[in-house]
Formats: sequence, structure tokens, C-alpha cells
Amino acid sequence: MMLKKYCKKIILMLIAAILFCNIAQAGEVNMTRTEICKKNYKILFGGEALTQAGNDSEMMAILQKYIFGEIFTIGELDIKTREMLTVMSLATQQTLPQLKAHINAALNVGVTPVELREAIYQCAPFIGFPKTLNALNVLNEVFKERGIKTPLNSQITVNEDDRYEKGLALQSPIYGDEIKQSLTNLPDNMGDDVARLLTEVCFGDFYTRGGLDLKTRELLALSVLVTLGDESTIRSHIKGNLKVGNSKEVIAASIIQCMPYVGFPSALKALKILKEFK
Repeated sequence: MMLKKYCKKIILMLIAAILFCNIAQAGEVNMTRTEICKKNYKILFGGEALTQAGNDSEMMAILQKYIFGEIFTIGELDIKTREMLTVMSLATQQTLPQLKAHINAALNVGVTPVELREAIYQCAPFIGFPKTLNALNVLNEVFKERGIKTPLNSQITVNEDDRYEKGLALQSPIYGDEIKQSLTNLPDNMGDDVARLLTEVCFGDFYTRGGLDLKTRELLALSVLVTLGDESTIRSHIKGNLKVGNSKEVIAASIIQCMPYVGFPSALKALKILKEFK
């Protein structure tokens, strides 16, 4: 009897939760973009949007309503993923003041310090180490201001003896040997050296790390490439995203999430490439 009452209580709680979510979603559907903007801005930054303060309040109003009132409603990405994608794009562009604001926002919505660090580490194979170090300086500055103790726990899962094999084990099912094939016939077989380094560094040193799963790493890498605008690598990593289980809907929403930060031309180019995949 007690078990039946307990089960009934759980079922009623689940029904109530579903009804609450449906009501909340219906409420947001009926909200204006200004109302959605203010709601999201408060969640992310803890302040008020559209205050008309400052020298360029008109620009800020356009920006805030566009990003937080419209872009945030497109697709089924959760707010944590949206903020990590934004952090990646800003780190790639080296727009460090905006990066600092969105690192804080990411922490505010539940992205963990380890997830943020791993996201920025993931930039290195694509944008180079100097820009990645600049982004890490901003990250560590935020950690210090918020009392987050560093260094964070290590996420290394490889050593000098197995980083190639473990990197290849991740790389090969997704990308095969396309890079090695594309670099054949370089002088002194240097194409083989570059292909080996890609496996060891990009996949061995970074993709094997803990803190983020493979689907998230691929999605974050794509946001970097959308920001960089390189068509061949965008195409390759869209294919990679699909292979690791990210749907076309998630990929499209992620590209659109980057659009306010990279501009329409770069985002449209990536969306047109996505259309090639049936």
C-alpha cells in the first residue's frame, strides 16, 4: 500500500512538472522579443537589458534584442551550450572584453569551470597557442575574481607513449586519413609529419581530455571554424559532427548562435555548406 501511494505521488509530481514546462514554453511563445531579451539577459548577466544608458544605447538595444530576444529562441540548444559556443567564437576573434562578460555568463548558467577551461583549450589546434593563451588569461582572471581555485584538476588521459594511438582511435572513425592523403607528395615526406602531428596534438592531446564529451568538442570546434570562415574545414567538421551524433538541427542552431558574433556572410556560408548534407 505504501509503495502504491509513493508511486502515485511520483506520477503526480511528474505530471505537474510536465504541465509546468508546457505552461512556461507557451508563456515564452506569447512573449515579445523585448520580454524574452530581458528575461535571458537577467539570467545570463544578472542585470537589466535595454536600460538606454551610455553613449550608444540605440546600438545596444538592437544588439540585445537581436541576440537575447531572437537568436536564443532558434533551435533546441540549451543555454549552457549557447554560452559555450559564444565563448568559443569570442576567443577565436580575440574580442577579450566580450569574452570576459560571456565567461561570467557561462558560469552564471551552470557551465562548470572545467567545462569552460576545456572549451578554451579546444581552441588551440584551430586558432594557435598565442590566442588560446590570451583567452586563458581572461578565463583565469574571471576565476580569480569569483574565488575559483586554480589550477583545476587535470583532465589528461594520455601519456607520451600512447597519445598517437589514442588520438588516432578518435580521429580515424570520424575523419579517416583524409588529411594524410591531402598532404601526399610534399617535399621530404613532410606531409606525413604534419598528419602525425595533427593526430598527436589535435586528437591525442586535446580530444582525449576529460571534461567534455566528443559530441560537445566537435560542436565547439565547428563554432571556431564558422568564426574563421574556412569552407573546407567547415565542411569536414560538419561531416564530423554528424558522425558523432549531432543532428543537422543542432548544427544549424549552433551556426545561427554564432551569427551575431561573426556576421551574416560567415554564418550564411556555413549554413549553405550544411545544406549539402542530405
